[in-house]
Amino acid sequence: MNVQRGKLVSGGRLQLPVEIRRALSLSDGDTVLLEVVDGEIHVRPYRDAVARVQAKLRKYVEPGRSLSDELIAERRAAAENE
Repeated sequence: MNVQRGKLVSGGRLQLPVEIRRALSLSDGDTVLLEVVDGEIHVRPYRDAVARVQAKLRKYVEPGRSLSDELIAERRAAAENE
C-alpha cells in the first residue's frame, strides 16, 4: 500500500482514509493500538495484537487444555469456600 493522507480533526482525533481502514479491516468503534516509533505513529488493530500474544502463548498449553475453563473452576471453588 502506498502512503495515504489522513487528517487530525477536532479533539485530536485522527481521521483514517477508507483505504487504510479497509486494509486493516477496521470499522467505526474498533479499538486500535497506537505507538510512537522513531517519530512515527504506528496503528494496529487491537484484535491483531491479542491474536499475536495468544499465538505466542499457545505453545505453552497442552492441546485440549482450556485455561479459561480452569480459571472459572478455580474461581467457583474459591467462591464456595468463602
